[in-house]
Amino acid sequence: MKQRPEYLKRLIKWKEKHLIKVITGVRRCGKSTLMSLFIEYLKSTGVGDDQIVAVNLEDIENKQLLNNQVLYDYLKERLCDGKYTYVFIDEVQQCPQFETVVDSLFLKENVDVYITGSIAYMLSGELITLLSGRYVEIRMLPLSFSEYLSFTGNSRTNAAFNNYLKYGSFPYVAALDKETSLAKEYIDGIYNTILIKDVAKREGIRDISVLESIVTHMSGHIGRSVSVKKICDTINASGRKVSINTVERYMRALTDSMMFCKIDRYDIKAGQSLKTLGKYYIVDSGFRDLLLSGSAPDLGLLLENIVYLELIRRGYKVNIGKIADKEVDFVARHESGRNYYQVAVTTLAPDTLTNELEPLQMIQDHHPKYLLTLDEFNAGVNHNGIRQYNVLDWLTNAVDTAT
Repeated sequence: MKQRPEYLKRLIKWKEKHLIKVITGVRRCGKSTLMSLFIEYLKSTGVGDDQIVAVNLEDIENKQLLNNQVLYDYLKERLCDGKYTYVFIDEVQQCPQFETVVDSLFLKENVDVYITGSIAYMLSGELITLLSGRYVEIRMLPLSFSEYLSFTGNSRTNAAFNNYLKYGSFPYVAALDKETSLAKEYIDGIYNTILIKDVAKREGIRDISVLESIVTHMSGHIGRSVSVKKICDTINASGRKVSINTVERYMRALTDSMMFCKIDRYDIKAGQSLKTLGKYYIVDSGFRDLLLSGSAPDLGLLLENIVYLELIRRGYKVNIGKIADKEVDFVARHESGRNYYQVAVTTLAPDTLTNELEPLQMIQDHHPKYLLTLDEFNAGVNHNGIRQYNVLDWLTNAVDTAT
């Protein structure tokens, strides 16, 4: 199995802490593999096979465990006396009322519980309400560019980055690196599974064509403010009737499935979040290429999307920055402070460089400010305190952003 060391470190950090570990993420991003990697780690530290209880509820062999009482009894019988038992439940949402099973296990001594499942279920109100304050979420994303290079064995080149943008970053897509037609089919399969199982089935959506229209519109407008009314008007103009409330509900379901991530604006001067004019980014660029096949890609918006996901991977809370009438692409906040980022394909034209630097120059605090582009020529330049880096170097940690 290919390693995901950063996520594995997070699980190790929370090992035997009295919290339920909830591994969330879009389908096929590697949650089950992470669980297997952690089990391997436990065994390497001397944990015995009898201390590990793992079930995958999508496996037909475990069909009888899809009753919550049966599942609980099965797990309870396998708990060890006098030493830790590590319980792993994969695709836990397959069991109705699984929350009662998880909560009951949590109440027992020396039981360390780990669960995975679709984000659409993990973020539903039932689990959060029942386990409030008693769980920690490990949120997974598809491969970072560094992980993609490690999985494929490719070097840090523009060609590798182009493939990363076009075919996306799901782990198995990286395994199909030289078989692009198979990769496209695989991405299409993930897309349809999410659309049908995690969105349409959960929300009781019968008219899939309306849902697909919304997905396509959102995919074409990543990194831009999305007007719900405009989407609604466009669908109604095509002869299908849909209300603004319905469009909002479908968009919320798409973010719950983690196909899209919503990002709110942040007033830098006032220091507060704003609820208007938010933007959406897609969890994998391969989805966007699939949905907008044939249209010219907007490289600037794709770069923004990649940078946004990388900031989330690095543990930042991310917003769009507002400073007067200007916009900063990303305000990335962490317990250690905050950073500001502008993202552009190129700033070799003087006017473009001026426009990208201006919002950052208007910020009066002393937090780090960065300009990320594909330019090699100006990489490493310091514009009066604003560091410019090549985005591929930044993605692969080839630059020291601490200086």
